[in-house]
Amino acid sequence: MVFDLHAHTEFSRCGRDKPESLVKKMIEEGVDVFGISDHNYGIAGRWGEYFDEVTKLKQKYADKIKILRGVEICTLPQYALNEDEDVSCFDYCIVENLDSPESVIGGDIVKFSKRLNTVTGIAHTDLFSFAKTRKEGVYEYLKSLADVGIFWELNVNYDSIHGYREHAYVKRFFGSEEEQETVKKTGLKLSVGFDGHRMEDYDVSRVVKACEFLRQKKIRTVLEDI
Repeated sequence: MVFDLHAHTEFSRCGRDKPESLVKKMIEEGVDVFGISDHNYGIAGRWGEYFDEVTKLKQKYADKIKILRGVEICTLPQYALNEDEDVSCFDYCIVENLDSPESVIGGDIVKFSKRLNTVTGIAHTDLFSFAKTRKEGVYEYLKSLADVGIFWELNVNYDSIHGYREHAYVKRFFGSEEEQETVKKTGLKLSVGFDGHRMEDYDVSRVVKACEFLRQKKIRTVLEDI
């Protein structure tokens, strides 16, 4: 099962591709489950249009690929969700800036997930390093996330938008049996995301490698929940 739950379209300020063109690309690349997760601040006042567009694609291509409706939620003050913005109708959300001192959620992803009221994940964050700053301890903190269904993203991005930089936490996790065992013992579920912004940059081999790694290691994924 090849799945990618982090992708941007023209609905994001930083994205460029039309949603349908991107879906067709994923079908060509052999992706089985694909989540479109545009930025909340890029969608802004177009929530209905965005939801309807992705829903239309979900239905149109249902016999070729499973499409999930997602949103990437920024928690920095200038880009945060407004109080009247409801994302509970989406299949999932991925939250960024969890480890930023400026984050409006103050590191409390559990409380924030209740506000989002949908399946919630943590995007491109070194969760083990962040957990070490928590008073509960790494194992206890990760288990507290798993217990309420919060998942963690392995962001395998490598593209022009991000300066062809790989996430160090992902490379470390691939090589750390200790971290892998901690994840398995706590029951924390993972996702894979390329975090694509341009179709021409997409490298499906990185997604395939991560998905196969999780399968071989028998690490649970969020696909159990969405």
